[in-house]
Amino acid sequence: MSGIVPIERIANKIYLMGGMKVMLDRDLAELYDVETRTLVQAVKRNKQRFPPDFMFQLSKDEFDSLRSQIVISKGRGGRRYPPYAFTEQGVAMLSSVLNSDRAIQVNILIMRAFTQLRKMLSTHEDLKRKIESMEEKYDQQFQIVFEAIKQLLETDETPKKKIGFTVKEKQKTYGKRTKKSKK
Repeated sequence: MSGIVPIERIANKIYLMGGMKVMLDRDLAELYDVETRTLVQAVKRNKQRFPPDFMFQLSKDEFDSLRSQIVISKGRGGRRYPPYAFTEQGVAMLSSVLNSDRAIQVNILIMRAFTQLRKMLSTHEDLKRKIESMEEKYDQQFQIVFEAIKQLLETDETPKKKIGFTVKEKQKTYGKRTKKSKK
């Protein structure tokens, strides 16, 4: 079943808007292999199945912001109205509106992508909480390590005693003539 559409391709089409994970009508139409207008018509014919928490149309500002983030044509032949955004529940409802084998199979893959995304986000939150608890727990221990490093880096003001042997006798000068050796 995953041969129809790779799950990574689906995950790349899930956007975060207003704190909700949504998919746009044009991306869903592409995945279902139907025209966007066909998908929108099917949804409009079954409006009662799509309450506002399942599907909503983007505002003009949201649409303009989206247009700048991803490539959506402004010119002739491009989109003239803001797209519809479907939440996870709205995408699940689409399988009952679009009665095709592909729609059912793609819906299953989309649900798996939403689930995978949810697991990744929860894992990220768990990791964040663990790091914060470690910072609180080990703060004193790390403070001791930093104190030890500071002590190692401090320089003593008193000169240190040299290690090794020292010779206190007068050294002979080689190669120079002295007064006694001039004869």
